[in-house]
Amino acid sequence: MAGNHGGVPLTNRGDLMERKPIIGVIGASEESPAGYAAAREVGRRLAEAGAVLVCGGLGGVMEAAARGCAEAGGLVLGILPGPEAAEANPFVGIAVPTNMGHARNVIIAHTAQALIAVEGEYGTLSEIAIGLKLGRPVIALGTRHPVAGVVAAASPEAAVRLAFSMLAAAEADRRFHGD
Repeated sequence: MAGNHGGVPLTNRGDLMERKPIIGVIGASEESPAGYAAAREVGRRLAEAGAVLVCGGLGGVMEAAARGCAEAGGLVLGILPGPEAAEANPFVGIAVPTNMGHARNVIIAHTAQALIAVEGEYGTLSEIAIGLKLGRPVIALGTRHPVAGVVAAASPEAAVRLAFSMLAAAEADRRFHGD
């Protein structure tokens, strides 16, 4: 039995309801063909793994990841920079208009439990920096700007696998230390 609790999708694991992981996909609004294909594959793999995808909800990498996720039956949460939900790409299942411009990057980084960056420029770098500041795992796929603390992935499959393994390691660490 699946349901919602406080707006967060839940899944039934025996007697315990668990929240689905929320993974952010961030990146270029003007992506290369290879970047589009990679982001779409990341989105598909996230949906197949049972994650909710959060992104900026517009075009480029955001649309590609949202498309892959939606096509695989996953849920896409788009945090939009403008005031209108209609600005979202057609693959966003839940559009959140913020009217905050680039400041919405903070919301994306806070919402995501891990971030996967595909290509990108300064906006992507801001999301990476915020994610790292928050202690989130950040995985890079085809980004041009190496950043300390970001883990490089060789493929979309590896990026998604890294995101989940880093989340599992962080959860095990929290449990071990009693946080």
